Parts: sequence; C-alpha cells; structure tokens
Amino acid sequence: MSRARTANEFWEDSEAGPLVRAYAMTGGRVRPTATLDVVAYVMANAGSHANLSRLQPEHRAILAAARRPITVSELAAHLDLALGVTRILLGDLLEQDLISTYEPPGVSTLPSERVLKAVLHGLQAL
Repeated sequence: MSRARTANEFWEDSEAGPLVRAYAMTGGRVRPTATLDVVAYVMANAGSHANLSRLQPEHRAILAAARRPITVSELAAHLDLALGVTRILLGDLLEQDLISTYEPPGVSTLPSERVLKAVLHGLQAL
C-alpha cells in the first residue's frame, strides 16, 4: 500500500523536476515589466502579507523570503526558480506595490580610476 503524497511531493517529481513549468508561473510572459539587476535588493512592503489569497504560490513565497532585504539572485536561488522567472514575478509584485527595491549604485557612479589611484598613493605615503 502506498502512502498519501504531501502537497509538495504532488507538485515535484524527483526525476522530472517541478511539474509547474516556468511559462505557467509567468502566464507565458518572457520579459519582466521592471528591469532589476541581479544585485538589486528586494523587500516586502509592510502590509503586503494582508491579502495573499489572490496571489500565486510563487508570489507568496517571494513575499515570505523578502521579509528582510534579499538580492534578486539570492531570491531566485532560495526559491529554486530561474532568474528570468523571478524577475517577471518580482515585476508583478512591484506593480501591485507589494515590494520595494533598492539598486546599489552602478559602475557609472563609482569613482574614476584617477581618483582611486590618488587615494592609493595617499595611503602609501602615510
């Protein structure tokens, strides 16, 4: 006699992987609505856990994982989702104002090589 499968066991197959495919999670969308860098931080907004019944399980998992700041890449790894799928789902949550994002300064805002060399020479002179 076989035992009953749990909810997680029902949706996962050890050989085939998850039974819900990426296109089903994203509604067939392949491009995110928001451009998020892999090092951007995501955090669930206060009150975002109030009405979760209308969200997909993946959206709820993102909100649960983002109770504290977490990067997009860490979130994708933690939830075992493709990065592209994670970005699309994050875009959905951004549109509903359920999460906030913070992108660290890009390369264009970093000091120039000339400034870094001047700092290095100053430190060496000490």
